[in-house]
Amino acid sequence: SFLWPHQQSPPMSGCDPFAQTQRSKLQHRRARINQQINKEMRMRAGAENLFRATTNNKVKETVALELSFVNSNLQLLKEELEELNSNMEAMRTPSRNQAGLELLMEYYNQMYYLDQRFFPLHRNLGVHFHWYDSLTGVPSCQRTLAFEKGSVLFNIGALYTQIGARQDRSAPAGIDKAVDAFQRAAGSFNYLKENFCNAPSLDMSSPSLCMLVRLMVAQVQECVFERITLTTQGTHFISQLCLAQEAARVSDVYLLVLQTMTQPLMKDYVPFSWASMVQVKSEHFRALSHYYAAVALCDHTSEKAFLQFYINVPSGPSLSQVLQDPEKRRKLGKAHLRRAVIRHEEAMRVHSLCKILRKMDILQDVLALSHKCSLDKYSELDREDDFDETAEAPEIQGKVILMVLQGPLSVFCARARWGPVHVICLQRREGGLGLTLRGDSPVLVAGVVPGGCAEAGLREGDYIVAVDGQDCKWAKHAEVVQMLKNCSDRGVELSVVTLHSHDTQVSVCVCEMSKAAFYVRVPV
Repeated sequence: SFLWPHQQSPPMSGCDPFAQTQRSKLQHRRARINQQINKEMRMRAGAENLFRATTNNKVKETVALELSFVNSNLQLLKEELEELNSNMEAMRTPSRNQAGLELLMEYYNQMYYLDQRFFPLHRNLGVHFHWYDSLTGVPSCQRTLAFEKGSVLFNIGALYTQIGARQDRSAPAGIDKAVDAFQRAAGSFNYLKENFCNAPSLDMSSPSLCMLVRLMVAQVQECVFERITLTTQGTHFISQLCLAQEAARVSDVYLLVLQTMTQPLMKDYVPFSWASMVQVKSEHFRALSHYYAAVALCDHTSEKAFLQFYINVPSGPSLSQVLQDPEKRRKLGKAHLRRAVIRHEEAMRVHSLCKILRKMDILQDVLALSHKCSLDKYSELDREDDFDETAEAPEIQGKVILMVLQGPLSVFCARARWGPVHVICLQRREGGLGLTLRGDSPVLVAGVVPGGCAEAGLREGDYIVAVDGQDCKWAKHAEVVQMLKNCSDRGVELSVVTLHSHDTQVSVCVCEMSKAAFYVRVPV
């Protein structure tokens, strides 16, 4: 639909095209040279065609007739073409705010109507679309409108990244805006990766877009970490564990970005400063994860939350025994701080190798301050009579698993049919409790001694989920045995659940079906 002149909105305009950086000035000069070359080539082709046309009277008459027809159509489309040209010119210099996004969105939407009206499916009109790569400045040209749409969508994603980077992340509101902008940028790049193929530009190649999507996700994860540091109490035990896991998660996603950047196709495309910054962040946040883990170990005495904190349990004594012994707990915290110091030093080393990063004084101050905090905490735990070699700290679980307190997923899942929890009170006799155990996490009742006190309430195959009200779904076999041995004279309370077999499930279903009423569906 068209708007009357008094209903039309004012034309949109971009920002000042003369406000350019040194890089954009060089790019502008390269574009001007390419335009001059193309202009000379078109003038030469036009002169050759004119020379051939003027030597043939019949061709002259045909050309005159076609020009008159084209001129009449151009007069009808003059206003629409002027608006399109103004939007195209303004789209080249969008402002770094919401108005610039609206300008790019409007031009992107206009591409749909241009495609439907002027670009047939099986014929090429010969219209060339010229663009330049964002990082290398290499020109690219294609005669399909899809390339124009893809390039505009790429600029929309790039503009979202600039808006996200400009937010004030010292307040939760600014962090939320940054997260929203980075997520929208990731969505733009991911849509390009899935829907635009065979682009001549390296910017829109699949490896490049995959790298950009992962980079945006990493920045979102970093914003989540910053929000936690602002909205939680740093001295609280759960907050420190959460910070340690979130920092480990940020390090993991930045490491994934670095692996994408070092691929053969991307190694020469991505600037060295980008790869260096990503590596610095990966090392820095890994160091922070070990630092917060050490603080949680040394400043608090909680144990249960650490059972799913590590990726792999360290060799030697069980984790529960380490957490119950203050000295072993201190040594584990010291091992975490040692790894934190090593990671901080590696981040500072990578930072010193990049000339561009060395100019960022704020980044250098942050790295130095974090390194000092880890060293100070390590000095507090270090003792003069501690001659034992510091053990290697285990890796921290970066991804928080939901419903972890419900027990191991391999056992406590939707595919298993569980009965209700039964609480059984057992009294110790001369022969013991009258049961044998097997397995770990959770522990299984392997057998019930005939005539024993356990025969009245336990069955073979029951799973022990709690002992005297203490949850033991994740407990090892030795831990449950020790808990049973430590029971008082009054006995012990066992909470057990029974896993129903397939035959039990079928019998229950048949019983339920026999009690149900069936209604036949009749076509209307």
